[in-house]
Amino acid sequence: MSSWRVPLSQLVFTEEDLRVVSDTYRSGWLTMGPRTEAFEESFAEYVGARYAVAVTNGTAALHLMCLASGLTAGDEVIVPSLTFVATANAVAYEGAVPVFADVLSLAEPWLSPEQCSQRITDRTRAILYVDYGGHPGAIEQLRDLCLEYRLTLLEDAAHAAGSRYRGRHVGTFGLAGAFSLFSTKNLAVGEGGVVVTNDAEVAARVRLLRSHGMTAPTWDRHRGHASGYDVVARGFNYRIDEVRAGLATSRLRRLDQENLVRASIGERYRESLQDLDLIIAMQPAEGVISSHHLFTVVLPEDIDRETFRDALARQGIQTSVHYPPLHRTTLYQADVALCVTEEYGAHSVSLPLFAHMSEEQQELVISAVRNAVRARSKTTT
Repeated sequence: MSSWRVPLSQLVFTEEDLRVVSDTYRSGWLTMGPRTEAFEESFAEYVGARYAVAVTNGTAALHLMCLASGLTAGDEVIVPSLTFVATANAVAYEGAVPVFADVLSLAEPWLSPEQCSQRITDRTRAILYVDYGGHPGAIEQLRDLCLEYRLTLLEDAAHAAGSRYRGRHVGTFGLAGAFSLFSTKNLAVGEGGVVVTNDAEVAARVRLLRSHGMTAPTWDRHRGHASGYDVVARGFNYRIDEVRAGLATSRLRRLDQENLVRASIGERYRESLQDLDLIIAMQPAEGVISSHHLFTVVLPEDIDRETFRDALARQGIQTSVHYPPLHRTTLYQADVALCVTEEYGAHSVSLPLFAHMSEEQQELVISAVRNAVRARSKTTT
């Protein structure tokens, strides 16, 4: 159990969740099988895609999405620097080159279409968009940009289970989208990922590559639907197991309701903190239904972020940073000026947000934030 009075995120499992897990173990079949198939069907219907393919984690989903889309050595893919490292790694695994572009603003921390257009070269093959914090952001403009330049649009929708723009679920605006089922995500099972697409060839390629490039999965052979198999591609062991697939199906049934609760928590944060000298990122917008995966504020330059976070930590409140800019890491150090990304990366703080957060917990966070900002004011007067 966490020692935080208010953790950054927190999972609560229902009796139905536990029953599904228990029944799966009792079934005696644990690798990909009927529960995986049922989850894939449910998730595809939920997001409005023709196909959903479940894999072992979100990174595997990103990797297989990039591979199945045809990215190869020397291709350039425009990505945000403000993202988790798996976004860029998935591009680089096959020898393609991540090209970092800036975000729109401190309040809109997603890829800027204008910045992306400036990064396009004759080697650019795709734009990999991140639905940061669950907000669709500039997805429509980037889809139009990809159409104009005949580029492939891919989506890292790790934050965005339940996010929609003008009625359309994110992750379905381009060729394919990759979702995460990691422990901190809205649809969490520990580890897991899903690739969604409307393209039959992409879906078939992902299915093949997730299980060693074998033509017949173990479940088909177990049922007698196949007596053997061929290996037709150099695939991977990216299979999800039945336990997590069953749990994901159970949790999917209440995802929208939990996201509504997260939305109300986010609204209370905004109302309670709007008078402070903070930038509150990812404001509501017309046509947007966000998963509200993150609630992030940007501190003014005269507030030291570590001092601010320490003040909250002393009261048992966990915070985080999403994310250290990738173009400044040792692995991806790039000689490019991404001014907004760098400022956001240096001054942003993610506050606790989870569906079962109590009013008392949120009030503790609000009070601590207000006191930390006021403490800055007292030391400067």
